[in-house]
Amino acid sequence: MNKTTFALFFGNRGFFPASLIASARREMSSALKELGHDVLMLEEAATRHGAVETVQEGATYARFLREHRGQYGGVILCLPNFGDENGAVAALKDADAPILVQAYPDELHRMAPEVRRDAFCGKFSIMDVFCQNGIPFTALKPHTIHPETPTFAAQVDHFDRLCRVVGRLRELRVGAIGARTTAFKTVRIDELALQRHGITMETLDLSDVFARMAALSESDAALREKKEALLALASWEGVPERALDQVARLGTVLDAIIAELALDAVAVRCWIEMQQQLGISPCILLGDLNDRGIPAACEVDVGNAVTMAALAAASGDAATCLDWNNNYGEEEEKCILFHCGPVPPSLMAGRGQVADHAILANAVGKGCGYGCNTGRIAPAPFTFGSMLTEEGQLRFYLGEGRFTEDPIPAEFFGCAGVAQIERLQDVLQTIGYEGHRHHTSATRGHVLAPVQEAFERYLGYDVCVP
Repeated sequence: MNKTTFALFFGNRGFFPASLIASARREMSSALKELGHDVLMLEEAATRHGAVETVQEGATYARFLREHRGQYGGVILCLPNFGDENGAVAALKDADAPILVQAYPDELHRMAPEVRRDAFCGKFSIMDVFCQNGIPFTALKPHTIHPETPTFAAQVDHFDRLCRVVGRLRELRVGAIGARTTAFKTVRIDELALQRHGITMETLDLSDVFARMAALSESDAALREKKEALLALASWEGVPERALDQVARLGTVLDAIIAELALDAVAVRCWIEMQQQLGISPCILLGDLNDRGIPAACEVDVGNAVTMAALAAASGDAATCLDWNNNYGEEEEKCILFHCGPVPPSLMAGRGQVADHAILANAVGKGCGYGCNTGRIAPAPFTFGSMLTEEGQLRFYLGEGRFTEDPIPAEFFGCAGVAQIERLQDVLQTIGYEGHRHHTSATRGHVLAPVQEAFERYLGYDVCVP
């Protein structure tokens, strides 16, 4: 997991002692480095004490940020003392990155005028004037915190995940491989709404994909490597060689397309042409892409490909696209989440078995859908969500639950897990009334809070937490 590089900003008020700035520069940079973050700091000689008080010093800091554009994913605004809001606005109004406002706490035995900080009050002034200037920022509880504490480490973890989501989605490039399946109007998407939010959608026809697959030579090095990689991912016992060859060809072509178009995520038309014309299903390829950091949704569900990108960025783990599929007996807070076989191997409980598509076999015949990586989802806490477009807006829901160790019948096809979600029936009602898909995206861990804040505060999305 690549942690965010932070640009550090230190606010100042001139009548507070310079020693507070000097110690903050040491403590903050040291604490962040111990947490695994690289930092960028203005040279101490560039302004008075290397901090910002005046508008002129703010302009110096703004120039510093411009010179390092693209090298930082977030800014930590540190207030060792009260700080000056005018200098902060001048410095950070064009930061183009999330901003965490941190204020040092006063100590009750150090409250004399020459040693107290008053950052408690100064934080309010910064927040007030940032609101006046339309500068989005993050402020976490408690109101004041020392950087050398576990609580601050937790704040940084939240902010890091938030920054990764913002950075990932601001210029996301997602590929729609094939047209939307006619039967699935549930995955319709507004391409212009995506573009207005900085998400570019590239579209490709399956005929081009199939032609490129057929053109691959048996001696192609990338094709040989793909076969070896696929054999390592799961058991292929009983799978015909021609199916392995076709899946490997498809995987080789998808890798090439992703590289050529610089795609960050994909959504693939996975039926019914692949089964009819190629005799395969692409599921195991999608799971592998997710484990390799390329969110990949099936059924051309671009909305969930975008959601998966956000969830994966926040968790630092793979994401997967699942169906809200079955009730779990009479248990109202449990259900079965499932898909045919695109769950990333890293999220599965043990090694999967590549199988024919037992459901589509009813339409195309047996032996025409090999490629489903079947098994079970490993027990773990998870965060889920999905996205649709409506009237030019991106609308999400988010939630948290856990995959349990509850058994699923052996004859249940695909890769599935029993999900336990508090107030599940209310959640399902809300999702249904809001018009969301039958799919949901999921990633390991509880990361709802930073994702929600990234969506609402910095990206301008609508979010529902049922």
